[in-house]
Amino acid sequence: MQALILAAGLGTRLRPLTDSKPKALVEIEGRTLLEINIKKLISYGADHIVVNVHHFADKVIDYINSHTWNADIYISDESGTLLDTGGAIAHAISLFEANKPVLIHNVDIISSIDISELLSHHQKHAPFATLAVSKRHTNRQLLFNDNQLIGWHDNRTDQYQWATPQMIQSNKHTELAYSGISVLSWQFIQSLPNATQAYPLVPCLLKAAANHSVIPYEHDAGIWLDVGKPETLALAKKLITK
Repeated sequence: MQALILAAGLGTRLRPLTDSKPKALVEIEGRTLLEINIKKLISYGADHIVVNVHHFADKVIDYINSHTWNADIYISDESGTLLDTGGAIAHAISLFEANKPVLIHNVDIISSIDISELLSHHQKHAPFATLAVSKRHTNRQLLFNDNQLIGWHDNRTDQYQWATPQMIQSNKHTELAYSGISVLSWQFIQSLPNATQAYPLVPCLLKAAANHSVIPYEHDAGIWLDVGKPETLALAKKLITK
């Protein structure tokens, strides 16, 4: 399995912790978020892991190089320009093994999601993309109809985006929250625009969903936390076993 850990963010919600270190190196019970997620992915069979870097990029690179990992770790360097989620994946394309799916994992997600089940779900249905989601309140929701991504909703502004104009009239949809983990087919990754500037992933998923299968993997993980903010970072100590 190959994976990309998105670790380049500025970590603004975790300031002042991230005034002197990148979010990826913030620690829980003496272990960095990067270590926790690299080792989690390795435990599920990942042997080819790409990590993107920007904020304090040199510190992340030094950290990776100073440790021994049971996988090949590659650096996707965004130290010049932070490329957002979509741009980050496109920028890293030369570091992936061609014609194989890529698991995407945000560095600030701590969860008990079974990665093997997610991968099996993706392999069974062979979609363009499989998105780990759950029923929970978030500011932004993905909209699905008959297990197909059809739109996106910002609850704060009540803004909607749709995969096709025809879907605007669809009242039959389920709102699910993205869990920061996905599996992307090689075909989808190849369809991404060149990373000449930053761009987010969701609009690319919506564009793909107009003609291709983009499906949910609805998990019931007992543990799921976005530890990119102080209030949940404290809670994460209960979830990590040394």
